[in-house]
Amino acid sequence: MTKWSDNSAHGCLDLARSRAPSSIVLLPRSVTTTAAAAALPFRNALFAMLGIGLVNMLVALDQTVVSTALPSIVAELHGFEYYAWIASAYLLASVVTVPVFGRLGDYFGRKRFVIAAVITFTVASVLCGVANDMLFLVIARGLQGVGGGMMVGTAFASIPDLFPDPRARVRWQVVMAAAYGIGTAAGPSLGGWMSEHLGWRSTFLINLPVGAAALYFIWAHLPSFQRPHEGEVKIDWLGAGLVAAVLGGLQAFIEAVPKDGLTAGNITLAVCVVVGAIALFVCEKRATHPIIPLDLFKDSQLVTLFTLGMLSGFVMFSLIFFAPLLLQGGFGLSPQQAGLLATPIAACIALGSVLNTRIVIHMKKPTRILSIGFGLLLFASIGIAFANADTPHLWLELPMAAVGVGLGFILNNLNVFGQEIAGRERFGITTALLQSTRMVGGMLGTSIVATVVQHHYRDVVTRTMSVLGEPAASQWRPRFVDLRILIDDASRLKLIADMKSSGLNTLALIDTARDALVQSIHIGVWLTAVAALAAALLVQRISHVVFRRG
Repeated sequence: MTKWSDNSAHGCLDLARSRAPSSIVLLPRSVTTTAAAAALPFRNALFAMLGIGLVNMLVALDQTVVSTALPSIVAELHGFEYYAWIASAYLLASVVTVPVFGRLGDYFGRKRFVIAAVITFTVASVLCGVANDMLFLVIARGLQGVGGGMMVGTAFASIPDLFPDPRARVRWQVVMAAAYGIGTAAGPSLGGWMSEHLGWRSTFLINLPVGAAALYFIWAHLPSFQRPHEGEVKIDWLGAGLVAAVLGGLQAFIEAVPKDGLTAGNITLAVCVVVGAIALFVCEKRATHPIIPLDLFKDSQLVTLFTLGMLSGFVMFSLIFFAPLLLQGGFGLSPQQAGLLATPIAACIALGSVLNTRIVIHMKKPTRILSIGFGLLLFASIGIAFANADTPHLWLELPMAAVGVGLGFILNNLNVFGQEIAGRERFGITTALLQSTRMVGGMLGTSIVATVVQHHYRDVVTRTMSVLGEPAASQWRPRFVDLRILIDDASRLKLIADMKSSGLNTLALIDTARDALVQSIHIGVWLTAVAALAAALLVQRISHVVFRRG
């Protein structure tokens, strides 16, 4: 295996198109931006990356700790219909703020926005922890998403400023992988333990010490890189509002149609979404500083990367948010047990990232690592779709581990390819759009899967209860449609006590409800398998992207 010298590792490389349109290569260049070109001392670079890594850990902890606690949150605050919105409110707010602050960071430097992001995210975490109903929690999650979007749009885009050489950047990703690995590895089991012993509110408050540490390292050690710019900088607030309206309306439509059908209200909503999308296109075409630069979409390779980002988000967030519900509600495990079983997802993201840094720079066709990653996600989805309550825990952990390794092979590489194809002037907005497309995919994935799960579960339970005849079916159906009986011990015991005088076999009916939930989630997981397969095939469109030593 070829080893790169220190000179080549620190030399500035650029991803440029060769004269043959069928290949893209890394070629040497001289960097004109003095701040970016100056090599940081190792200590400074390490502390700056620690700050960015802690930001990464903050995002990782929020995803994994909270996802494990979601069933407990729904059980206490009531309202499974808001299950997807706990994730989607965060993602929707992030989708809007990522490109806005990605653009601002390109013009004014990123450090000040990273600091503001950490503060916003941490304060929002406290608000989530004190929420007393689902609506307040969803709103607080939206504010948390604003902070998360600011972090993603600015902190991650700071890495190319620190390391213009993409190969050096890949090597330094080990810090990101370690931070993300610690956060994600500890997240599921920590979230399960805290939810079970300290209450779900504590899962949000864990962000406070991590946020404080991230704030110190960013404030003290992240350099302030600022590119000179000419003229007035304008922010496309109208475009940002239209993005939020279109995506929010689309999610509401996805959830409403299976529940109510094509009513006049839902048809009106669909028309509004279409009109909003057209208005967004016109707005972005005319804007001088569009939130979604349409010219980026003229590059077929970037379009492919954006699509892969969306599909990876669809699979990733669907599995992260519904695996705990499958384990707790479907298989009857405690939050702590479910967290331990889901830990391989998190731990293996770090493992996959570390392996990726060792492998990808030596591959003749580095995009093959993306094919392998999506192949692992396909295998994992199929494995989870065939799992049941009797499946040995080892066999449950294998697909969970495959999810983690697969994501470790995918996420960082999409960023590196996208940043270098777009060029230094658009590092920030390209990174932001890659993160945004991933979040849009996650929002659509959680919404679609949640809709499928709710609709199918309700139908199966209704058919099952109809066998009891009237008035028993009408009396007990609402209690069994409520998923709290499968998640919350107190709700389940109360149901058993209430049904004792009915003469019905309550435990058998509860087992039937668990089977219905497992079937419903399996259908949703098959959708993630289709998305992973489509992504694996789509990678072939960028198979000509190669690394070449300058």
